[in-house]
Amino acid sequence: MGSAANTLSREPWNKGKIVGQKAPFKVKDIWALRVRLQMENRVRELALFNLGIDSKLRGCDLVALKVRDVCHGDAVASRAVVMQQKTQRPVQFEITSATREAVQRWIKQAGLRSDGFLFPSRMHSSPHLGTRQYARILEGWVEELGLDPADYGTHSMRRTKATLIYRRTRNLRAVQLLLGHSKLESTVRYLGIEVDDALEIAEQTEI
Repeated sequence: MGSAANTLSREPWNKGKIVGQKAPFKVKDIWALRVRLQMENRVRELALFNLGIDSKLRGCDLVALKVRDVCHGDAVASRAVVMQQKTQRPVQFEITSATREAVQRWIKQAGLRSDGFLFPSRMHSSPHLGTRQYARILEGWVEELGLDPADYGTHSMRRTKATLIYRRTRNLRAVQLLLGHSKLESTVRYLGIEVDDALEIAEQTEI
């Protein structure tokens, strides 16, 4: 009985869900959600969403951020560096003005301390927002946008800005650095760019 219960408790959060490469958000969807969150005064969610897009961090790294990771003194910094849990390699990211404003507002509203987590958990079992909670919040955003939750996940947040940067610059090395990948091949696979580029060429070829 005990072992069965343990097995159930260890079931992955994505059991029964469609897994695989998740779609990045489109610019129009990003702005639609930002406006909604602002209008409805959902301060924490706006900070989480904006920082998730800007940082391009994996969900586990995003939810574990501390206030001091993104702040210099009392102000939110324009750049930050964190150590990735998966690779134990540092990665740097930019924090745009809109994101700085959203995060600053959240820190003030929540009364967060420098040594505290940026996104504290509302559950007593965890000191900070968990990846499952983050995934559920994101699923809610996707549904609000009228999109299919099966097509999007936490990696959609990580892929969104990276994909936009690649499409505008074609600079794979820059995207590799921003994602904190050790190998360029990982970036190629992650963005799915070989397929995207091939389709783009095909679309431009008329017979």
